Amino acid sequence: MRLANKTALITGGNSGIGLATARLFLAEGARVAIVGRNKKTLDAAAEMLGADVLAIQADVTDVESTERAVATTAERFGKLDVVFANAGVTELSPLGRTSLEAFEQIIRTNLTAVFFTVQAALPHLHDRASIILNGSVHAVMGMPGWSAYAAAKGGVRTMTRNLAAELAPRGIRVNQVTPGGTRTPIWSRLAPTDDAMAALEARIARGVPLARMGEADEVAKAVLYLASGDAAYVTGTEIVVDGGTTGAPQGAPIHNALSRQ
Repeated sequence: MRLANKTALITGGNSGIGLATARLFLAEGARVAIVGRNKKTLDAAAEMLGADVLAIQADVTDVESTERAVATTAERFGKLDVVFANAGVTELSPLGRTSLEAFEQIIRTNLTAVFFTVQAALPHLHDRASIILNGSVHAVMGMPGWSAYAAAKGGVRTMTRNLAAELAPRGIRVNQVTPGGTRTPIWSRLAPTDDAMAALEARIARGVPLARMGEADEVAKAVLYLASGDAAYVTGTEIVVDGGTTGAPQGAPIHNALSRQ
């Protein structure tokens, strides 16, 4: 097993990509702690994952709460081998309709909290540990209405490289997984009904060369690679899991349809 006898902490482990990663890490032999803000979904995730998982309710935007969650994990399992800073929110921030409070909350959750998650983990990390940050294709796509979220994810992208340099003397690797449109509950605010979600998926799929949204398990497999010894010589980089959206955009169905006209 690729993570046998390893200890992993996953923020936002109660849903979506974080939950899929927790399930995969457990299957690969890791001791896993998941951190989530919502008690209902955290309890449901813990029941699904089984008795071996440690579920901790904490808000990653609260530095002291994050520090307690990391300390609790270390007390239970020992020093950490893997940290997946995955927690985040998806929110629009259109010009002319975004308050300062809303903008700052998006940045605080998706960028500031990531830095302080890593900082909280630092005293509890083994040398040669692996840190994975969760980015987004929004950092490079230039989509209208997403300035705050994209700015936060762009910050995560540059922070990945800076942290990798800073932690290299300890052999700690820092990398990023970069999902495209992925089918998770994070879309519920933008598409609150089944019909709305189906319409959103169809719209996203038109811009993806592989013509569909991704699955959380597909992103989790990239996280597993970065967490494992298979990536022992990989640091300061990102794995993009977006069906070709950013790497081969002209292959998307919307462009194929236009080329046939």
